[in-house]
Amino acid sequence: MPELTRNGIVIDDTFAEAFPMRGTAIVVTAVNEHWAMEAARSFTGFATSVIACGCEAAIARVLSPNETPDGRPGVRILIFAMSTDGLAKQLATRLGQCILTSPSSACYADLDSDTKIDLGSAIRYFADGWQISKKFGGKHYWRMPVMEGEFLCEARTGVTKEAVGGGNLLFLAGSASQAMAAAEAAVRAIRKVPDVILPFPGGVVRSGSKVGGKYKGMMASTNDAFCPTLKGVTNSALGPDIGSVLEIVIDGLTYAAVADAMRVGLKAVVDLGPQEGALRVTAGNYGGKLGPHHFHLKDLAP
Repeated sequence: MPELTRNGIVIDDTFAEAFPMRGTAIVVTAVNEHWAMEAARSFTGFATSVIACGCEAAIARVLSPNETPDGRPGVRILIFAMSTDGLAKQLATRLGQCILTSPSSACYADLDSDTKIDLGSAIRYFADGWQISKKFGGKHYWRMPVMEGEFLCEARTGVTKEAVGGGNLLFLAGSASQAMAAAEAAVRAIRKVPDVILPFPGGVVRSGSKVGGKYKGMMASTNDAFCPTLKGVTNSALGPDIGSVLEIVIDGLTYAAVADAMRVGLKAVVDLGPQEGALRVTAGNYGGKLGPHHFHLKDLAP
């Protein structure tokens, strides 16, 4: 495979293959940052991959009181799914179970679009007829009585059909600690990019997958070509100097946002250098069969 070299790190001349998704953004606020984060963490739990979770979601960033609709500490959350209906279902379920239930929480739409899905309107009947519809500043809200007091939630939020899921980078290193250092450097850099999330735990995934598998019904299975312990028994993509591989997966509201995230993540790993981090960087693609969005590393390399 042709390759580039930057600061002693080999960058494969390949591409990350990503696919269209539906995406939305919400803002959750609370009496303080602790409770805003508790609600957001609960909402984004079990949301690493649409393969099994139904959606991919994560905290995009923490918001100061002067950045939120109600002047309280808040968190911006991005959530992605494969269809608008699927996104609406996941949003309603997680809103009702994780935000409505969290003390002092309120929830607001944070994406403007001609296409809308229900937010508070999806769970208003929990109020058992005591819900109150309010319009203020051109926006529609629901006020729902709860034991603590009241839950305020915007009625609907926008959906983008331009979202992209599955941008990725793979960091190949001599040891597990070096692979972790590279992945963490990339995560720190990418978390500064607007409109993207890293849905896996801490932004990193160790169990990268390939499409299909040996067993019937498997949508995905371990990416054996990148498993160091299988070098001698599979068609390995790893040289003798590689002892560990970690991956980051990126979802974004736009193609440009994902490209920016991959660019800064790649630069962070290159700047870290091969002694502390990765010896080689590559990306996962499936011959163009998985999705139409191709992010070529040669175009993103610093």
